[in-house]
Amino acid sequence: MPNNNVLVVDDEPEIREALIIYLKSEGIHVFAAASGAEALDILERETIHLIIMDVMMPQMDGIKATFKIRETRNIPIMMLSAKSEDTDKIMGLNIGADDYMTKPFNPMELIARVRSQLRRYTNLGAAESARRDRIVIKGLVLDRDMKMVSVDDDEVRLTPKEYKILELLMENKGRVFSIEEIYDKVWNEPFYLSENTVAVHIRNIREKIEINPKEPKYLKVVWGIGYKIDPK
Repeated sequence: MPNNNVLVVDDEPEIREALIIYLKSEGIHVFAAASGAEALDILERETIHLIIMDVMMPQMDGIKATFKIRETRNIPIMMLSAKSEDTDKIMGLNIGADDYMTKPFNPMELIARVRSQLRRYTNLGAAESARRDRIVIKGLVLDRDMKMVSVDDDEVRLTPKEYKILELLMENKGRVFSIEEIYDKVWNEPFYLSENTVAVHIRNIREKIEINPKEPKYLKVVWGIGYKIDPK
């Protein structure tokens, strides 16, 4: 299964190493994390096609990590646990896991399930994603193909200038842009109007994408410098 990236998340080094060996023998590129928090960090930087997630981990366990991942991603998640009770399996599947295996596991069965999940994701999920040029930051989605913005799956209607400002900030998430820079890149001309022109557009965007514009989740002001989209 070439060209597939699998993220292994387990706080036990022996389990991680065993999984890495099994997966690499199938030609799979493997990323590894020791906690849910570390897994989320890797997901921000790498393209992952399948996650093998342990349930019991320090810092952030597999249940919390899976719940967080499902806010923005449909990557297949296989959960691993030393527990075999039905309640644990049901909880994992209810929050968005696609499969569940108990430790100790049969390596051949694990690989078979990995193959099945990757095939499903490649044929159904990834194929759709490949046709769509989207920027996703938590629940905020900008779809360049559809020229559409949504927040938590609810469509947000922006003017062309508002859309361009949001696109600029989202594709450079975390970077602070001054009012002059925003005007220059969005209006494509040297800055000469009052600062209020950009500020009004920013305020309108906030009113449309934020639950509470006075305490924004996405579009933040850096006082005296400019604006940014918060990736955290």
